[in-house]
Amino acid sequence: MAKFAWEGTTREGQVKTGTIEASDASAAEEKLRGMQVTPSKVKRSLGQIEIKLPSLGGVKTKTLVVFTRQLSTMIDAGLPLVQCLDILAAQEPDRAFQKIVYGVKAHVEAGTTLADALKKYPKVFDELFTSMVAAGEIGGVLDTILQRLAQYLEKSMRLKQKVKSALRYPTFVLIAAGGIMVVLLWKVIPSFAAIFKSVGNSSLPALTQFVVNLSENFIHYLPYIAVGIVALIVGFIMLRRNPKGRRLIDGIMLKLPVVGQLIRKAGVARLTRTLGTLVASGVPILDALETSAKSSGNVIIESGIMYTRAKVAEGKNIAAPLDETKIFPKMVVQMIAVGESTGAMDVMLGKIADFYDDEVDAAVDGLTSLIEPMVMVLIGGMVGFVLIAMYLPIFGMAENLARR
Repeated sequence: MAKFAWEGTTREGQVKTGTIEASDASAAEEKLRGMQVTPSKVKRSLGQIEIKLPSLGGVKTKTLVVFTRQLSTMIDAGLPLVQCLDILAAQEPDRAFQKIVYGVKAHVEAGTTLADALKKYPKVFDELFTSMVAAGEIGGVLDTILQRLAQYLEKSMRLKQKVKSALRYPTFVLIAAGGIMVVLLWKVIPSFAAIFKSVGNSSLPALTQFVVNLSENFIHYLPYIAVGIVALIVGFIMLRRNPKGRRLIDGIMLKLPVVGQLIRKAGVARLTRTLGTLVASGVPILDALETSAKSSGNVIIESGIMYTRAKVAEGKNIAAPLDETKIFPKMVVQMIAVGESTGAMDVMLGKIADFYDDEVDAAVDGLTSLIEPMVMVLIGGMVGFVLIAMYLPIFGMAENLARR
């Protein structure tokens, strides 16, 4: 989108000037005519220099939910699609998303379908979004599909927040515990060691000597430790970007004792909700399986769904190959089999998603209640160990003074 300076005549004969945002000069003229202004001059505005910074977080899911729900309501009310997009773009507070909506509107005005226009912005409108919109346009039920899509996005957003909240607490605790240990080794223990040395206490208890040696080695090798930590982080990021590395990491994450079950349940909930929404919207089952696989968030789960898709393409049902992957719980496979036999696949998938949403809630609560006492023991044990080691020589000095 660019800004264009314009001069034109209104229906009342008044000559007016201003600026307008559009993809090109012809789009700007068309937009002015829609505002009942006959343009006489339209040229690109050079009066302002806009400095664009790279977007860090992209368009928020909440922004996308509001846009989708409002667009559904406007279409249901009978407003033309171009007018709906124009209204939504004009009132959008997010400037980055506003430009995207104006761009979508320009493409629709040029004659493309809404789904094809949305595909021009894959970082905002993913394959799930565009597939459902395409199905809605073909079936003539775009307003219903958009409403269903908004509900899906809301539930998906809540699920992501639950998983993030469960993982955020242990991550913060580990960082805090590491920070406390660094301060003890770097600042506190050397101070005690200097005091012991100043009073001529050359023979320290074994526990105290061990902690002092640990502190001295930590300070000596601190630059190497810092470089090693940075190297580990960079290595993890690079490994994550590699397909084989990501598969290895995702496989390990699924096998972790407590966190693995949480990730598995969240993946099943996201997968079944996505697949159910697509099937209910009329998306072909092979396309629905492929889109659902990509939105699962885990390479292992994605490979299982793609294997199932290949078997379905050969003429098999969904439940049998899904069971062969050994990734999904038996209950999920059985419920999908019932849905296939009764012809109510979308309903059954929705029930599975609701069930596993509740399971994620319970897993988050259980993980939090399990971690809290472990954290207290961990931090208390670290601090207590150092304090005992540092105060042992003081107790020895006090006994020597008492004997004298």
